[in-house]
Amino acid sequence: MSSNLRVAYLVNITARAERDLALLYEEIDAGGSSAARRWYQGLRRAILDLEDRPHIWPVTHEARLLRHILYGHRPHSVYRVIYRVQEKRKTVAVLHIRHGSRRPFKASDLK
Repeated sequence: MSSNLRVAYLVNITARAERDLALLYEEIDAGGSSAARRWYQGLRRAILDLEDRPHIWPVTHEARLLRHILYGHRPHSVYRVIYRVQEKRKTVAVLHIRHGSRRPFKASDLK
């Protein structure tokens, strides 16, 4: 029996994060630009890849129970994917997606 077995986490994208993704899709014109579509698909892949290794990304400065993916290239197109790992349930809750240059988030931003 292999000791390399890993338990996959269930990735749950909240309604707020889905709205963020839909807005971002429109903002970057992913429907009309193949480069923007590839970038957007890469972001979605990065989110879904959390099922394998959610702990590789850093803890946020705003809340130690949250982590964030930093996706994109500096200085203009880095986005933060804010998420929470629920270890007992083996789930990842994706809470919010925002541009990296925005002010630090507040709890009310996650609703």
